[in-house]
Amino acid sequence: MTHKAKIAVFISGTGTNLAALLYASRLDDAAYEIVLVASNVSDAAGLALAQLEGIATFTHSHKGISREEQDAAMEAAVVEAGGDFIVLAGYMRILSDSFVERWEGQILNIHPSLLPKYKGLDTFARAIEAGDSHAGSSVHIVTPELDAGEVLAQVRVAIAPDDTPEALAARVKPAEHQLYPRAVADYVSRGYDPEYLYAKVRELALALPETHERDSHGSPGFRVGTEKSGKFFAHFNDQHHGSQHIAVLVKTGSMDELLDLVEAQPEAYFKPAYYGASGWIGVILNRPGVDWEHVGEWLHRSWRSVAPARLTKLLDAADQF
Repeated sequence: MTHKAKIAVFISGTGTNLAALLYASRLDDAAYEIVLVASNVSDAAGLALAQLEGIATFTHSHKGISREEQDAAMEAAVVEAGGDFIVLAGYMRILSDSFVERWEGQILNIHPSLLPKYKGLDTFARAIEAGDSHAGSSVHIVTPELDAGEVLAQVRVAIAPDDTPEALAARVKPAEHQLYPRAVADYVSRGYDPEYLYAKVRELALALPETHERDSHGSPGFRVGTEKSGKFFAHFNDQHHGSQHIAVLVKTGSMDELLDLVEAQPEAYFKPAYYGASGWIGVILNRPGVDWEHVGEWLHRSWRSVAPARLTKLLDAADQF
């Protein structure tokens, strides 16, 4: 694993899930490292563990201030530590909508139920009362709506006939400790997984009118037009021809534009060894903070540059309304 995501963990208590995340991060080929443990409780036990293990800590009490002020203080600490993602591990504060929106897709939480069942509190008592056969935990993306974000992974734990909420919670806890590090690792590393990146590009490319897929020089390519006479408007490049990049190759307007972009933003663009002489530019995908809307705009622009006039005229007409 050449890239490790930097995560900040928010806690309010003992930090058992923090411990699971921390020690998983110390294994060979771990996908992330913890750069900060932050809490709203100054004597949270998890802070002592972080300090013992040499991890930076931060505390800021939520008492007497607004939710937005608390979030701003925590966010500033994350930014200073260089965090790419925020992982909630027993953080007993509801985040403000504005904070969640600024970190869209970059905050994860673990919730003690099999979502979408039993959002909120008292999840084990509610599962037992409902007569469910299993309870468990879910790792999900945090959104402004409580416990409603995309579920990334779940673990199921059987409910015994005579279970109490306390006994069930005690059995779910070690299952959580297995689930959370793996789910976090899978999520934060997918931006460097060729299969995930290709699937994203493929979805965007094939959503454009009259497009189809065809391999080109051993890598996936996307064409517009008929199977017989279609023209390529994008290629998926997985570290081909000596490149370190996973990228989508799209057409620029000119060689000058290509060279200007590469010079101004070398972290985002490169000149492909094989295609660059023809004005194709590589939009780098295996990097932090990829803007997929921007990738989609590049694909659309490249598609327009080679699409049949009958298709572009229809789009031009639609743009008038």
